[in-house]
Amino acid sequence: MHHLVGMFEPYLHEYGYLAVFAALFLEDFGVPVPGETLLIAGSLLATKGQLNIFILLPVAWLAAVLGDNVGYAIGRYGGRALILRFGRYLLLTPNRLDYAEGFFNRRGAIIVVVARFVEVLRQLNGIVAGTTRMAWGRFVLYNAVGAALWVGFWSTLFFQLGKQGERFGLLYKRFEPLVLAVLALLAAGIVVAHVLRKRGKSRASREETDQGPGAD
Repeated sequence: MHHLVGMFEPYLHEYGYLAVFAALFLEDFGVPVPGETLLIAGSLLATKGQLNIFILLPVAWLAAVLGDNVGYAIGRYGGRALILRFGRYLLLTPNRLDYAEGFFNRRGAIIVVVARFVEVLRQLNGIVAGTTRMAWGRFVLYNAVGAALWVGFWSTLFFQLGKQGERFGLLYKRFEPLVLAVLALLAAGIVVAHVLRKRGKSRASREETDQGPGAD
């Protein structure tokens, strides 16, 4: 943790919340900057009183939401061809775009929430939502929820780690696989519930069609 803070402390000292905002904003429409790392470093510095965690949280949330909405606009109005043409400058390859679009096509809007916790998907979240022409209102809602969960989880976790010091850090490291497993199960549960709900609606729709006018 000391190494993490030391790496970005000069930027955070000079630019404060603006450094966190800019990094998260740029990262969330594909620019390869360490947004998540700066969020964690800022949370650790908040334990020293150099930043205020209650200001950091809304600043980070707003940056994440706005950045993804810029990505959505790029994907929606620029289209897939534009993204592939200039994507190489942002490390956005055709394979990465195909990978992300596959998730969206299979899971729908719920993936906007889950994508926050998955590397690559987090950076392409808004862009892919735009290229797949997801309704903007749905995207804004799911994106805001996902950003709140993601910012809240990492900021609160490392703020508490910083307060408890190295002892708590070693304890977290020991149980890190369990924490990640619980998060993975939670994400899987959300996806499964969404899929089952869609299947239930499809089955009900087919039954209504079978029982419609002209049915024996």
